[in-house]
Amino acid sequence: MLNANDFKKKQIIFLFTNAGEKLSFSNDNIVVKDKEGKIKYQSTCYRLFMICVIGNISITSGLIQRSKKFGFSICLMSTTFKVYEVLGSRMEGNTLLRRHQYDYDGDEIGRKIEQNKIKNQAQALRNIRRKTEYLKEGIQLLDDIQMQLEENLEYLEIMGIEGNAARVYFPRMFDNVQWNGRKPRIKNDYINVTLDIGYTILFNIVDAMLQVYGFDTYYGVFHKCFYMRKSLVCDIMEPMRPIVDYEIRKAINLGQCKVDDFDVYDQRWCLKYKKNPEYIQFLMKAILEYKDDIFLYVQQYYRYFMKRRSVEELPIFLLYKV
Repeated sequence: MLNANDFKKKQIIFLFTNAGEKLSFSNDNIVVKDKEGKIKYQSTCYRLFMICVIGNISITSGLIQRSKKFGFSICLMSTTFKVYEVLGSRMEGNTLLRRHQYDYDGDEIGRKIEQNKIKNQAQALRNIRRKTEYLKEGIQLLDDIQMQLEENLEYLEIMGIEGNAARVYFPRMFDNVQWNGRKPRIKNDYINVTLDIGYTILFNIVDAMLQVYGFDTYYGVFHKCFYMRKSLVCDIMEPMRPIVDYEIRKAINLGQCKVDDFDVYDQRWCLKYKKNPEYIQFLMKAILEYKDDIFLYVQQYYRYFMKRRSVEELPIFLLYKV
């Protein structure tokens, strides 16, 4: 099983096939070539954790065999970053872990995960340098809200508290633009589109890590099981979402994320395809700064779940102080 020291050496790469790039292998190396056939990127398969392919590609048996042999995943995505297949390495047959998953039907783990998320939302606001009174008020409100989750609460009560935190957090995180509300997947403005892109990248990384340990990623502890939804991935990434939020705020201030980079089709906003690599770059850079922390969090969660420890011993994912 992959350990933390090995994971530090692993790489995640993105391949935009519609730009004419092609994926091939040479001995035990993965090679990305541009449309002229020149090598753009090359790395040993031993250091690869995941390849994310955006666009169309032909998958050969050799590619799948290498992913199994060297232990990396192949994530296939549409040009709008919708994941439609994940191939390659995963642990199978961890029946004891899955038995523990299926036996669990409580709310306390979900409550602690949401508390962790709100704590990190408050930290993300603290990391903003120029703090207005409006911002300071939001930090205090989030501190108070997360303390409400110290009590044993039912699922709908936890959901209500999470909603209250979101209404405090998002208008303040994006007070540098006109904020129209968080509307997942509706794509009603360029901020929501960029959030969806960042969360999708984070989702795929967390999904791949959970599969290293053999989790049933469709069976969550807070998000209810729903057909074809990887509810456990949604659970585990919750405390990590502020990484994406804060980076997008910074990108807006730096002019890396702006309205001119998007087109609108039937009231749905869409990032221009030529801008995809730029957005992937700044979002991935922020997420990969936490790569080791994310892996350790998943590893600790696995050990916590296998040993059936008390909820007070649930691992915590912390946002850095800036």
